[in-house]
Amino acid sequence: MGIRELEYVEEAFKSNWLSTVGPHLEALESEFQRLIGLPAVALSSGTAALHLAYKLLGVGSGDEVITATLTFAASCNPICYEGARPVFIDAEPCTWNIDPELLAEELERRARINRLPKAVSIVHLFGQSADIDAIMQACRKYDIPLIEDAAESLGASYKGRHPGTFGQVGVYSFNGNKVITGTTGGMLVSPRKEFVEKARFWSTQARDPDPLGVRNYVHSELGYNYRLSNVLAGIVRGQLEVLEERVSQRRAVFDRYRRAFEDLEGITPQPEANFGRPEDLRSGNTRHSRWLSCFLIDEKKFGISASDLIRLLDRVNVESRPVWRPMHTQPLYSGCECVRGSVAEDLNRRGVCLPSSSCLTEEEQEFIIETIRAAHYAAVPHRKDRTTFTAPMRRST
Repeated sequence: MGIRELEYVEEAFKSNWLSTVGPHLEALESEFQRLIGLPAVALSSGTAALHLAYKLLGVGSGDEVITATLTFAASCNPICYEGARPVFIDAEPCTWNIDPELLAEELERRARINRLPKAVSIVHLFGQSADIDAIMQACRKYDIPLIEDAAESLGASYKGRHPGTFGQVGVYSFNGNKVITGTTGGMLVSPRKEFVEKARFWSTQARDPDPLGVRNYVHSELGYNYRLSNVLAGIVRGQLEVLEERVSQRRAVFDRYRRAFEDLEGITPQPEANFGRPEDLRSGNTRHSRWLSCFLIDEKKFGISASDLIRLLDRVNVESRPVWRPMHTQPLYSGCECVRGSVAEDLNRRGVCLPSSSCLTEEEQEFIIETIRAAHYAAVPHRKDRTTFTAPMRRST
């Protein structure tokens, strides 16, 4: 958090605009629209934004929505809020996102049996854009609307545009662990202004306009308490001003990890896809935001498994975690259909997400790096001097 966030919050308290109406809300939506290029409505969370996205596309009881299996549960839970059912598709190795070839094949198969989904919902995972052009081509062939879950990818880019701006609806998150945060919060965007206005209407309990002007509460539709507060909007405004700085910091954290592990066998980073245009990576036209710094562990080459590495880091009070557990392996979704799934399962089994905060100091990161390097050298079977792992000492501050 910085000075601007505090200033905006103080303004909200001094003005007494604390709840779901106020100048910071209006300003945030305008500023976000200028950044993204689409009309926007500020909501209480990314999950709330996804829920309203599914409602906007008419997803309802008995419908099916195709989505990625490699994701966080919040990406697909809102499908079930509306009584619909998710159909999962495996990841592709080059982006870790939904495999566009499998998506195209599944849509073709479903078209033949007259069972097309109500919508396709993709996730831009860990800050890496999905292969949007290929995905949109598959959706357009059958006139299937596309939802983009860009909760993890604000600050990334795909061929000069923001992930979340290609489909009928895009959603973002300002949760506490994201590149920028409001402690919580989300944003829904759409090229269709009527979608944004409808989402805003639903988000404040769907109170009908009062033609008599006496503020009589009349409701003809089901509404929700999904609006962001003016106080939290102030925090997000301050954070939005330093979005580029935050992305640069995350990318710098990742680059330090990457350089530190280049000479080690069996540890490789999540790729930064160029989608056939390497010049876009050089120019920044396409970029991974590196929301999380993720690596794959080859147990035979590295010496220990990803799970062992996570437990080892826990021993020295360094928090890490696996890549998302695929949804088709979750007890909640065990009865749902999944197209393949082996790539996602492998990424979950071998993936490690390392500390990636924008405020991670170089000294803190060096301790993490030294710990991982020491673990590798203590475990590789070809070393004659293989020893029991000893964590490096933290330097005093």
